[in-house]
Amino acid sequence: MVLNEVKELWNGKEIPVLGAGTWMVENDDAARVVRDALDVGYRHIDTAASYGNEEGVGRGIRESGVAREEIYLVTKVKHNVKDYDSAVREIDASFERLGVDYIDLMLIHSPQPWDKFRDPDEHFFEENVAVWKALEEAYEAGRLGAIGVSNFLVEDLENLITNASVKPMVNQVLAHITNVPTDVIEYCEAHDIVVEAYSPIAHGAILKHEVAVEIAEKYDVSPAQLSLRYVLQLGLVALPKSTKKAHMQSNAELDFVISPSDMLELDALPLLESYGDDEYMPVFSNFYK
Repeated sequence: MVLNEVKELWNGKEIPVLGAGTWMVENDDAARVVRDALDVGYRHIDTAASYGNEEGVGRGIRESGVAREEIYLVTKVKHNVKDYDSAVREIDASFERLGVDYIDLMLIHSPQPWDKFRDPDEHFFEENVAVWKALEEAYEAGRLGAIGVSNFLVEDLENLITNASVKPMVNQVLAHITNVPTDVIEYCEAHDIVVEAYSPIAHGAILKHEVAVEIAEKYDVSPAQLSLRYVLQLGLVALPKSTKKAHMQSNAELDFVISPSDMLELDALPLLESYGDDEYMPVFSNFYK
């Protein structure tokens, strides 16, 4: 059962391969969403300071009845925090909002603030090293089980590996059918960095993709299930988001294998032409090339 499957990080810690995302979940609804996910069987909960729902996520964990040590909790330092002192304060603030004394994984949310996301002239290399130092200290103090990054390209990863003391353990990236950052994934694999796929269903855009629908029908599964199985077979951790318990359950029913020929067909699909109404978001308007 996929909910019981894990990957091992280079520090020996284990991360469940299927997580429940909480992006765009309002704080007032986050506790219910987390309780539902944990009730279905998820043990990996992903949030971020920038989501504005850490308090609700923490409340949902406490109200779930599931022991804290059974839950893999992930959060992220805000995208616009790019100095050491601010990062220290933000790490402490996340602990306070979540109401926990231990976080399993904390990430730098983005190499650049959103208003400069993927700006080729603004790398924030020194700034990210400073933020990483704050994460390293929290990790070495035992407050964090692992540390990593999100949305980092190869050059961003190289900067940390070259200039930091602790190598990233995770890189969380946009990855789904039609959009696989192969160069980033291969670099991470070569450096024992686990890759997580956020928006593995393309924020819903893949559900009506003609080829995805056709291949899903061959396996008698939904396009969402096909999308999740696809990223898992790429060797990634999948982080689907749903506010509906029935969808959470369906997203966890992945007891099938996509054939090599179908994987190749999915690999060859061109980028989505658009993410529709979500096109304005930096992570969607700046595709990996």
